[in-house]
Amino acid sequence: MTSRLNPYISFPGNAREAMEFYESVFGGTLQANTFGEYGDPDAPEAQKIMHSQLETPSGYTLMGADTPPGMSVTAGDNITISLSGDDADELRGYWDKLSDGGNITMPLEKQMWGDEFGACQDKFGISWMVNISAS
Repeated sequence: MTSRLNPYISFPGNAREAMEFYESVFGGTLQANTFGEYGDPDAPEAQKIMHSQLETPSGYTLMGADTPPGMSVTAGDNITISLSGDDADELRGYWDKLSDGGNITMPLEKQMWGDEFGACQDKFGISWMVNISAS
């Protein structure tokens, strides 16, 4: 197996909702395991997500989990996810879904380097950049 780089996002208790949202954006197969499956099924956090992984048809991998009790998390402050390529229709589709209900910090439009580029925060506070190659 080759090495791969993918984002891993910690959520403040809404990992299942967030990862299901990303599955609706990108398609693919979402696998999720709870803290209860690997520990005490009666613990207060038993139904929270210990680990989830989304594998998409485009080859993207996104992982996420709920932050364990006693640890802190500030959604969106420690990660930005970049989507780039030359399939303009696919990337615009992702942009439309990710920015819906979120905050556009830079509109998706042609930039001085020739590509279309935009940045937004989705409705979960996660920062995204989309770059559509001109060539």
